[in-house]
Amino acid sequence: MKREKQVRSFAGILSGLVLSGFATFAQAAPNWDWQLSEPILAPQGIEIFNTDPDSTSARNIARLNARGVYTICYVSVGTLENYRHDRRFFPASVIGRTYGVWPDERFLDIRQLTILLPLMHARFQRCKDMGFDAIEPDNMDVYDNESGFRISWHDGVRYIKALADLAHSMGLEIGQKNVPEITQQLIGHMDFVITEGCFSDGWCDDVSAYARAGKPVLAAEYTDTNVNWAAACAYARSNGYSMILKDRDLTAALETCP
Repeated sequence: MKREKQVRSFAGILSGLVLSGFATFAQAAPNWDWQLSEPILAPQGIEIFNTDPDSTSARNIARLNARGVYTICYVSVGTLENYRHDRRFFPASVIGRTYGVWPDERFLDIRQLTILLPLMHARFQRCKDMGFDAIEPDNMDVYDNESGFRISWHDGVRYIKALADLAHSMGLEIGQKNVPEITQQLIGHMDFVITEGCFSDGWCDDVSAYARAGKPVLAAEYTDTNVNWAAACAYARSNGYSMILKDRDLTAALETCP
């Protein structure tokens, strides 16, 4: 009989990093990496690794799990990429406009929960079957884009909360991805937050509720923004954020704060 994978959580990882009862969350900020471009080469010395299930294998995830690495599975929940294996299951009624400069990606009508939630369940199940611990739900901000649908801020919050309930019911954790303007609506439902360019764009404080709640803030800055990396790292240390510097394609290149 196939054994069920033991459910792991960020809380368990962080408890192993805290050295004393007086340790601050900043002292416990985990090391992480995020790779979406092949070849996927998970570095040594990290506690968290975030990657695309189409670019890795269950064997690789098992190797990371054996090292005690917490693994996060990339899933676009707000767009449909035309190269995904399940694209044929998405009916035309939920597929909207092309997403900006990404011609192979189109927005989804996130109001149609009865159609999208079963499709996302299948995606989440694939992540779980591969051994991932958690979900990175990308493109949460459909409501803030020209999607081709009349989608409101409230529609976005309802969809994201439904995805959180879905992931948790499956024994998976799930994080907020960007959308700092709805942090207060999501903080009670999400297990961590992933940010892109929050320091260079000036909104890192908007997700500070996660750090105060003892939930990880996984912050990525990009090399093409000319970010003040020393200042970004100083901010991360002061606020308990896990800050990394990546190229825009999210290759294996990684710079961490000293």
